[in-house]
Amino acid sequence: MRKKIKKAIVLALLSVGGTVGCSSTPPKQSELVADFHAHQRGYEDLRDMLLADKKLLRVTPDGVETTKSGLVRIVPPTEGVSGERYNRYLALFRETGAKGVFQWDAGQSGNIGIAVWGSGWGGDTRHIALVWMEQRPASEVDSLDAFYRSPKPRSPVFSHIEGDWYLWADW
Repeated sequence: MRKKIKKAIVLALLSVGGTVGCSSTPPKQSELVADFHAHQRGYEDLRDMLLADKKLLRVTPDGVETTKSGLVRIVPPTEGVSGERYNRYLALFRETGAKGVFQWDAGQSGNIGIAVWGSGWGGDTRHIALVWMEQRPASEVDSLDAFYRSPKPRSPVFSHIEGDWYLWADW
């Protein structure tokens, strides 16, 4: 399960790579949590929208990926999302600062990720996402800040925010 989640998150974040900011220093966990609380309603709206949009795997400012399109991004309107709905996603990205939203297992798991930071290129890309998971993840740490200082190579980890919300980092 953990490998499936890691693969899905990495693929999703790679698909939004062109829109992710270029800062090489990751934000501190306290900043990420403060941003989550400041924009929690918007993040929850993104989660709820993607949970309802069963045919969508990812939504970014560049378009959507559907269960039928594979890795091809399509700019709506298209099957699974109207132009109006897509514009609502874009408005929420602007409101929250999110780079994209994704789900894995074609909506079967109920797990949603929201890309919030990334840096690097190719095999040396680092990502941070807010994730909403119905089951507690196995690879949980108390502090992403301590994780950043740990020796490489590292495995992806989660840090609990509240309820079913976590931060996820992958480098």
